[in-house]
Amino acid sequence: MARPQPSPLPATLFVEPWPDPVIDAVGHEVRSAYVERFWLGVLGPSATWLLRRLVAGLDEAPDGYDLDLSGTASELGLGHHAGRNAPFVRSFDRCCRFGATQLVADTTLRVRRHLPPLTRMQVLRLPESLQAAHQAWTEGPSASNLPVDQLRERARGLALSLLDLGEDVDATERQLHRWRVHPAMAHEAVAWARQRHAATVAVRQDDLPPEAA
Repeated sequence: MARPQPSPLPATLFVEPWPDPVIDAVGHEVRSAYVERFWLGVLGPSATWLLRRLVAGLDEAPDGYDLDLSGTASELGLGHHAGRNAPFVRSFDRCCRFGATQLVADTTLRVRRHLPPLTRMQVLRLPESLQAAHQAWTEGPSASNLPVDQLRERARGLALSLLDLGEDVDATERQLHRWRVHPAMAHEAVAWARQRHAATVAVRQDDLPPEAA
């Protein structure tokens, strides 16, 4: 199946923060070494630089700001912002497709300040050298010396983040095992996250207008 083409963009967008308690807690700041080293190969360099620029704007205007798309495209060396196949439009589309940004009503762009840890499938698409580096990164300093309640909270946050990203229950539990979460704690965390995720989805559906439900 052919991938949907990016939609045309307006001349300006209002950029606002996209808070997420889970991803903000367990994720990595957009300008962090983790994102630069591992997300770069997933998003692509142009999309990563675009995301960095968007977050830098939120540093200066935390409540949001108007973004001139044509000017931003030129500043990033991506030419014009118009046209479905324009480099800027493709970069913009990748940020939305991978959940780093969200276009709302074609007028507002919500932007994450943090990106979640890569999923297993995303890691497997990296070059072998980066896969090994990612494994070393995630298996780095052990968290086993943390109190049990903090370990449980950490496991629940990771599980919920993975479910929100589209992983199924079994894949989420396996990923927690890879992150060296104790099997019993991983099972409890996934059960908790599954209920919380289902409740969140139900609330979102209730908020939809009748014609969109």
